[in-house]
Formats: sequence, C-alpha cells, structure tokens
Amino acid sequence: MQISGFIEILSTNLNCLSLAKVSLASFLTSLPFNPVKLVFFVAWVYFCLYLIQRTQFSPLVPIKYKAVAYIITLFTGPILLFILLIVDTAKKSFQSNYSIIDTIKQQVQDVIANIRSRSQRISEDDTMIRLLDSSGKSIDEIYGHSDKKRLDSRILDLTEQIIVDALERRASDILIDPTDESTYTIRLRIDGVLRIVKELQTETSKAVVNSIKAVSSMDISEKRRPQDGAFIAKKGQKTASFRVASAGVFNGEKLSIRILNQDASTFTIADVGLTKKQYSIIQDAISKPSGMILICGPTGSGKTTTLYAMLNEIDRYTRNVITVEDPIEAVLPTASQIEINPKAEITFAKTLRSVLRQDPDVICVGEIRDEETAEIALRASQTGHLVLATIHCDSNATALVRLLDLGISHLLLSSGLSLLSSQRLLRCLCKHCKKPAQLSQDLIQKLQRKGINYKNIFEAKGCKNCEGTGYFGRTAICDLMVITEKLKSDIANNEASIADLRTEDDKSKKSKLRKEGLKKVTSGITSLEELKRVIG
Repeated sequence: MQISGFIEILSTNLNCLSLAKVSLASFLTSLPFNPVKLVFFVAWVYFCLYLIQRTQFSPLVPIKYKAVAYIITLFTGPILLFILLIVDTAKKSFQSNYSIIDTIKQQVQDVIANIRSRSQRISEDDTMIRLLDSSGKSIDEIYGHSDKKRLDSRILDLTEQIIVDALERRASDILIDPTDESTYTIRLRIDGVLRIVKELQTETSKAVVNSIKAVSSMDISEKRRPQDGAFIAKKGQKTASFRVASAGVFNGEKLSIRILNQDASTFTIADVGLTKKQYSIIQDAISKPSGMILICGPTGSGKTTTLYAMLNEIDRYTRNVITVEDPIEAVLPTASQIEINPKAEITFAKTLRSVLRQDPDVICVGEIRDEETAEIALRASQTGHLVLATIHCDSNATALVRLLDLGISHLLLSSGLSLLSSQRLLRCLCKHCKKPAQLSQDLIQKLQRKGINYKNIFEAKGCKNCEGTGYFGRTAICDLMVITEKLKSDIANNEASIADLRTEDDKSKKSKLRKEGLKKVTSGITSLEELKRVIG
C-alpha cells in the first residue's frame, strides 16, 4: 500500500512539472523576442568591450595596428586574442627550443604562480605584522636573513606573535621577566591589571629579548646597563608605536614595553567619563586664552589620554597648537608636535624656550619634571598662552606642594595656575556578564544611612568576552580644583595654607575621588571591589 501511494504521488508531481514546462515554453514562444538570446547578446557585447580594453594594453598588438585590432575584437570577440596568443606561444617555443605543449604548460604555471603570489601578498598585508625600527628597517633586514637562510625564523615569528597578541587584547604594557634560571614569564597589563599569558625557556626568551632590542636600536651585547629604545609595528594600514626599556636583574634581563595609545588622537572629553559639571568646568578652562591646566595622578592613570582629549576640544585651525612630548603618543592633525631627545640635547626646557618664539596660542607639555620646565610653563601661562601639562603626583594638593618643592615662587604659582585635575582609572564591568551584587546586610544599612541607592550595584562574573575577568575597558574619575581668586591670594600670601594642604591631603583626595567613584558604582558602570582596589 505504501509503495502504490508513493507511485501515485510521484506521477502527480511529474505531471505538474510537465505542465509547468509546457506553460513556460508557450510563454517564451509568445514573446516577440527570445530572452535567452537577448541575454547572450548583451553578455557578448560587454565581453567584447572588455577584450577591447585588454587589447589596448596588450604587448602582443603593435601600436600602429591598435585601431584595426579594436574593430576586429569588437566583432570577433576573443578570436583575435586567441590567434595572437597562439602566435606568441609559437614564437616563444621557437626561441627556447621547447615544444609548444611544454611552452603552454610553462605559461599556465606562470599565471597560476602570479595569482597565488598576488593573493598571498594581499593576505599578508592584511594579517601579517611587521616590526620596524625608527628608520623604517624591518626586523628581517636588521638581522640580515635571506629567504633561504633564516635560522632564527621561529624566534622572529614568536616575537611578532607576542606583539600581535598584546594589540588584540588591548594591552598597555608587555613585561618580559626572568622568574628563575630556566624560565621567563610574559605578562600583559590589560585594563591596568597584569596577567601572565606565557612562560618560555630562558634561551628562547633571551632570543626574543634580543630581537626586540635590535629593532628598538638598542645594544644587544649590553645586558646590565639600563637602555631605552622604541619601535613601531604595522599591520595592514594600522600602525602602533612602542617604547622599550631594559634593565639587568637577578637571573637575567628584564624588558618593559609600553604600547602607546594610538586612539588618543580621536578621544574627546566626553569619552573620558566625566560628569556634566566637570565637563563644563574643563570646557570653560580650555576656552580661555591663557592660564595653566595641570593634570596630575600616578603612572597609568590616563593623564596623557585626558591631555589629548582636551587638545581635541580646541579648534586647531584657528589656534596655533604646539606640543612638547616624550614620546609623541598619537598624531594630532594641524598641531605642531615636538619630541624630546635628551641624547641630542632636546629637553623640555630648551624646547619650551624655542616654542615661545613660534607664536603659539596653546602649549602642551607632556610632563613637568624639573624646576626649569615648570617655571617656563607657568610664565608662558601669564603671557597670553594657554598651557596644558601633566605632573606625576598623588592629588591636587600634592601637585601644589611638589611645585613649591621644585622651587617655584608662591607668586608665580598663584598667578599662573587656573585648574588642577587629579584622576584615576576604574575598570568597567563587562556588559555581557555583569550580575547584581550580593551585598551583606551591614553594607546595605551603611549605604542606606548615606542615602546611596544600592539596588543598581553590580559585580563581576566573567565570560568569554572579558576573558573571565568580568571587566572590559576603563573609565576615569576626576577631582577638579578650580584656582579661585581667594585660593590664589592664599597661595601668594600665606605659606601656612600650603602646609595645611599637605596635612589634609590624605583626607580630601580620597573622599572626593571615592565620591566620584561611588557614582560610577551606583550607575552600574563599575563595582565596589574595583573602587576599593583603586582608591582603597
């Protein structure tokens, strides 16, 4: 019964198909033209036009016969090119004393090899990374290896892979450290936290360190004396810059590689993570024609990124912006950027003196390190220039104390400064896996007494997107100190006020930054654990 039913269904479907074919054939015959022939004709015309273009650049056709070849190709299509190809093959066969079949095989192999090499070049340009020194030499050229003799190709590939891995994982630093006599560890600082990503044998690690030192223009033979260098990496159209520092340590040599933030040139103040009030204060400060904005914080707190964000808010087409940096971390269009080079006696102080003679409207100082640089920058802010600078210190009050300790006079400090900003970076919770925080009853009561809404507090969980950490990306918290007329008067006339700032520093800096951090926690941006890790 099942077989007979299947046969009936099959016969019904075949009848339907035959009726469809008949109806389609009757429809095609009823048209005044054959659509298949029309499509073939249009394709033939376009194919002939393409062959005319090929004939134009073909070396097989002499220049004086080009016009005739165009007309013949237009009507005959590929026939003319086929004849010319046969003639060229016969000529090559006669000249090389090979048979026509061998010549054709050789031509086919050449075409295939050309296609493969072209596709390989395209794929290499898109996926492969090239390490270059400051002069543009690749690491292969520095080592002098040929394609046939690359004894250290495995080491070079491993070095490139370490750099690629760091870039893909958004690392800010690469640390290569000896743990004992037989092992080195490779750690990446991602979102401000170090992670061990690889362990290598000592011999392999030393070879990797030497390859990085070579491309950074450092002395490979020197293992004990600290050295500095730099290199760049290119992957397709993207370029990343690296700053390298080496030091001789117990059990070997340590290498620290800082990956400069290439996205800093596109950052704005809105991307930093400030509140609306803080954003308004900074906008007002950078819109003034003169004054000094000083950004302070410990290493890795995002000072340079905030500095670039401020520069991106300035109209660089109508204002002459000159930066003095060590090193230049990102390229700013329409800004004049000068890099410090102590070996060539190009220091911050000397460069700032020359910059003042170049009619600047805005001067950016990458870092204030000594009395001379601080004094020149503050004097420039008094003479109609807007000065942006950073300084390594813990808080706004500490920045004032440090400038005074450098020997800056109270009067110069009070008249030059207009805004101080102390900042930290907090890791953001991963949006894919964050979960509501499990708070203790005592903590809930403590938050309620302070009027803090605890219902939108989240904690880290960990997933594939954040590599199991529960965090992805960072945001800034800032403590702004506007230098008011009263504060300027206190700094200029009352030295005791600075001493009071020194003693009250620990109380004020943590409370203000913690208050800003709690706003991020109650907004679900970060966690209480992260705030405690950064602020304490």
